[in-house]
Amino acid sequence: MDLDDTLLDYSGGVDDCWEGACASIAAPAKVDVAALVQAIAETRRWFWTDPVQAAQERKDMLRAWTRIAAHGLDRCGVRIDGLCDAIAADYLARRWTVMKLFPETLETLALLRDRGVRMALVTNGDAGQQRQKIERYGLAAFFETIVIEGEFGVGKPDESVYRHALSSLGVDAAVAWMVGDNLEWDVAAPQRLGLRGVWIDRPGTGVPQEVEVQPHHTIRSLSELPGLL
Repeated sequence: MDLDDTLLDYSGGVDDCWEGACASIAAPAKVDVAALVQAIAETRRWFWTDPVQAAQERKDMLRAWTRIAAHGLDRCGVRIDGLCDAIAADYLARRWTVMKLFPETLETLALLRDRGVRMALVTNGDAGQQRQKIERYGLAAFFETIVIEGEFGVGKPDESVYRHALSSLGVDAAVAWMVGDNLEWDVAAPQRLGLRGVWIDRPGTGVPQEVEVQPHHTIRSLSELPGLL
């Protein structure tokens, strides 16, 4: 099972947090906040586009956010020592204040655990930040194994990640399900190994026409998962 935007509302409030950080840190330095927010938004789009770069950068998210802020400031022609670091730190603090589990997460995990469903948590990202999320929300108690990209060395969609989770659980791919919000990482890649892919489509937008991935199941809430098993 995936973590971010599956169990945890990780993306909610991202834009507001960047705007707040820029207003709090850059405005006193006489930086045009609106221009900086726009520059950072544009930077974010290309920064995460290349999968190789993204895999490297997401292992240290504070560093990544600092680089994004630095690129944004550079686009605005701003050269002030330490400003990018301060913006990134403020942004991180704001993210932690708005981050929260989806309302159904704990109840659903408890129900699955009580039914004897053996579960692994498989997540990409920064080892420290991912562990902090897991500890903050008491998620470790529900999973027999936890695979974090920053600890394991590689992340989804590398097949070794799923194979390691399966091996740790002692189960075959044919009887395993992967649940998450990312069509490639949580559906297509696991399906290539024989797992069933369950896609969480919270907005209900459906699979884009240009995408060939076909989930075995599509749900809008984690609470629908027990009914599928």
